[in-house]
Amino acid sequence: MTSERESKTFLARLCEQAERYDEMVTYMKEVANLGGELTVDERNLLSVAYKNVVGTRRASWRIISSIEQKEDSKGSEKHVAIISEYRQKIETELERVCQDVLDVLDQSLIPKAESGESKVFYHKMKGDYHRYLAEFASGNKRKVAATAAHEAYKNATDVAQTELTPTHPIRLGLALNFSVFYYEILNSPDRACHLAKQAFDDAIAELDSLSEESYRDSTLIMQLLRDNLTLWTSSDGAEPEPVAAGDGKDDKTAEGEEGPATATTTDAPAPEEVAAPAAADEEPKKEGTTES
Repeated sequence: MTSERESKTFLARLCEQAERYDEMVTYMKEVANLGGELTVDERNLLSVAYKNVVGTRRASWRIISSIEQKEDSKGSEKHVAIISEYRQKIETELERVCQDVLDVLDQSLIPKAESGESKVFYHKMKGDYHRYLAEFASGNKRKVAATAAHEAYKNATDVAQTELTPTHPIRLGLALNFSVFYYEILNSPDRACHLAKQAFDDAIAELDSLSEESYRDSTLIMQLLRDNLTLWTSSDGAEPEPVAAGDGKDDKTAEGEEGPATATTTDAPAPEEVAAPAAADEEPKKEGTTES
């Protein structure tokens, strides 16, 4: 007889295939509340569900904000007022989704995490969703979100540096997203470039020891780190950073088209983040930066 856990996980997979991500979130939240640490498969399903639910709203917010700026530059006060109200509606939805993820992480997932991989994955995820809040917040709310994101990324980094190899996809994805946080939220390009370059160089040094199982995922994220470094140094008027490693390129790159994240493939992120197959979880931002 199929267990409740298996049934809900199967339903979540059906929802993923049908692209019904809000329902997918509901089923995976129920799995998370059943007790015990999530398996890698369950963890990825939960991550993919939330990534798609929040991803569509982040994309909508960027588009609406861009239109609002254009209308404002034209002096269209009536249109700006309407657009502003609609943008705030999207921000309310984003706040709800992000807080929902953060509650699940704090109440169920992080307390039950036992392996170093799980701890890094969940703290990185916590940093990501606080970062999403900081993307559209202002004033003290932005400061609070940015501080919480930095703390979560730092906690993840402390564990990653002692328990995961430099080539581990989750450790690389963490470095990718943490560096994007420095660049986009804290406006610290020097720290962003230093973090990304350090992660890339550390992984290059151990590339020969990379297992065949994670080669594709690790090299994809390394490519994204390199793409961001090139973008960031070019925008600063500096020479692009040369790369000395083979890149396991996927058919999606940092500039690839956005699409739904899946539990089975790694989407190229935008200068923001990246997660690997068992970790990969971020789509590319059309502005150029890549995240995981």
